Amino acid sequence: MAHSGPDDGANRNDGADHATQAFLAHRNLLFTVAYELLGSAADAEDVLQETWLRWVGVDLAAVRDRRAYLVKITTRQALTRLRTLGRRKETYVGPWLPEPLLTAPDVAEDVELAESISTAMLLVLETLTPTERAVFVLHEVFDFGYDEIAQALRKNVPAVRQIAQRARSHVAARRPRAAASPAETRSVTAAFQRAVETGDLQGLVDLLAPDVVALADGGGIKQALPRPITGADRVARVLKAGLDRVGAAFAVAPVHVNGWPALAFLLDGRIDSVMSMRVEDGLVTAIYTVRNPEKLSRIEQETAVSR
Repeated sequence: MAHSGPDDGANRNDGADHATQAFLAHRNLLFTVAYELLGSAADAEDVLQETWLRWVGVDLAAVRDRRAYLVKITTRQALTRLRTLGRRKETYVGPWLPEPLLTAPDVAEDVELAESISTAMLLVLETLTPTERAVFVLHEVFDFGYDEIAQALRKNVPAVRQIAQRARSHVAARRPRAAASPAETRSVTAAFQRAVETGDLQGLVDLLAPDVVALADGGGIKQALPRPITGADRVARVLKAGLDRVGAAFAVAPVHVNGWPALAFLLDGRIDSVMSMRVEDGLVTAIYTVRNPEKLSRIEQETAVSR
């Protein structure tokens, strides 16, 4: 019978330490991958928990690239959850919007990362199949090679190339035409805040594109727009009516949400809703408002995202 040597326990501890260090080194990346696939921070955290449980059972000596291996586990777990989420969204009350994240202002400096986690892009990704979404995110945002993605998805490389091409053309047809820079978005958002705080209806109308679309997510818990509304006059009137209803009890604070300038609306000092905007050619072309309190837990403190 083989006997355990005196160093076996120490070796096991070393392995656990190396596993922990590798996981923590890539945690922000893994969270960002899971969040981009799911649009939900809560589900992304659950996926990270499942990733960790699988990672501690892996023989690290056999792992050539720990980052790629961890992303592979995360992707597989996220895809499983994405299919469950799809069923959940079918019964969701009103428009569904991604869970907003409070992010550091410097996220905007990585243009590709900021665009990839923007509400507008996450809504475009929602229109892809789960596999298309995974291939697009891993290749276009995180620069993974087709061979690595094929391994993660248990597919062959030609199939992954084909899926990538399909996903790219699908996204190209739906993504914002020419999103404004963070500086321009910040300027328009500040003007929007002033118009809201002063009740300047005409000022609001002037900031909105003629074909602006407004979506609001209350999740059936808080009152919100039951369906998207379009048109500058209509959107401005609805916004003004909503603000008039709450009266002087609300305050507006500039924040960075999903890498972009946005506004937090506070009612009696508590966050009531978060509004992010898509700005093109100096005008607001889309407004996304999240009121569902179950989706506002990530606005209290910054979430670290990375590529």
